[in-house]
Amino acid sequence: MSNHRYIKLMPDMAVFVRVVETGSFSAAAAELGMTPSAVSRQVSRLEQALAVRLLERTTRKLRLSESGNEAFQRCQEMVNAAKTAMEVADKFVAAPRGLLRVGMPKAFGKAVVAPLVPGFLKQYPQIDMQLILNDRQLNLLDDDADLVIQITRHPVEGLAARPLMSVAQVLCATPEYLARHGTPRQPQDLCGHSCLSLGETPGDADWRFLHKGEATIVKISGRYVVNHSEARLQGVLQHLGIACLPYFTARSAIEQGLVKVLLSDWEFVSAYQGTAYIQYLPTRYLAPKMRVFIDYLVQHLAADLKPLERPRLAIST
Repeated sequence: MSNHRYIKLMPDMAVFVRVVETGSFSAAAAELGMTPSAVSRQVSRLEQALAVRLLERTTRKLRLSESGNEAFQRCQEMVNAAKTAMEVADKFVAAPRGLLRVGMPKAFGKAVVAPLVPGFLKQYPQIDMQLILNDRQLNLLDDDADLVIQITRHPVEGLAARPLMSVAQVLCATPEYLARHGTPRQPQDLCGHSCLSLGETPGDADWRFLHKGEATIVKISGRYVVNHSEARLQGVLQHLGIACLPYFTARSAIEQGLVKVLLSDWEFVSAYQGTAYIQYLPTRYLAPKMRVFIDYLVQHLAADLKPLERPRLAIST
C-alpha cells in the first residue's frame, strides 16, 4: 500500500478506534459530530482497504474480530501518537519555554541586553537564555540562533524585524582632560588632541562628520587604540583623550557628569549607528519564547527608540 493511501486512511482509523472505545457507532458519532451511517461507512472503507473484517456486528453490540483486535491496537497507537504530538505542540505554543539563543554585537549585548536578562528569566521561569556576543554579522541558520540583533540603517532583507532602539555615536572627554587641553569647537580642532580610536582598519583614524549636509573628514591620532567601546570609555575616564562612543556605552558617564559631550552640532558618521533591530525568520507561528522576549525588549527599550540626533542634542556641552 502506497504512503498516500495510508494517509487517506488515517481518519478512518481514528474513527474506528473511537467506535471500539465507545462501544457503538451511535456513541462514536455523537462524540465526533457525525451521523451513525457516516461512521459506519468509514469503518467499512477501512475494512475494504485492509481486506479483513474488523468488527462482528450484532443487534446488541459490536465485537472485535481477531484481525480487528490487532488492527485496533495499531490504530490506537496511531491515535495516541497524534495526542502526544499535540502535547508537544502545546508544550511549545501554550507556554513560553525552552532554550532561547540570541545573537548580538558585544558592546550592545553587555550594556543594553544583559542587564535586562535577569528580570526576563524571573518573569519566565521555564525559559533558558543563551546570549551569543559577536561583532561579526551573525546568521540565524549558520549560528544556530533563534533571534539576532543588528545595528543598521536597513534590516536584512528576507527577515522579519522589529526596531528596539536608536543607536547614535557621541564624542566625549572628561572635564579634567578638557581643562588641560582645551575644548574642540569644530572637527578640525581634533587634530591637536589625543583621540582614542578603534584601530581595526586604516580608515578608523579618519573621523567623518556631517553638518548641514556637508561632510568633514579629520585624520586623528592618539596614544591609545582599542577595538572595544567599553575599553575606550575607561580610557576616556582616565583622561587619556577624546573618544567616539555609542551613546548607550557612554550614557551613564554622561548623566553622572563624568564626561562631556563634544561637537553636538556635528553628526559623527559610523557604521555602528542607526537602529538596533531584532530579527528572525518570518513565520506565522513564532515560538512563544521568542515572542515574549521580543515584546520584553521592545517594552523596556521603547523610550530609546527616537531620532538619532536627540540623545546628543539633548545633552548640554
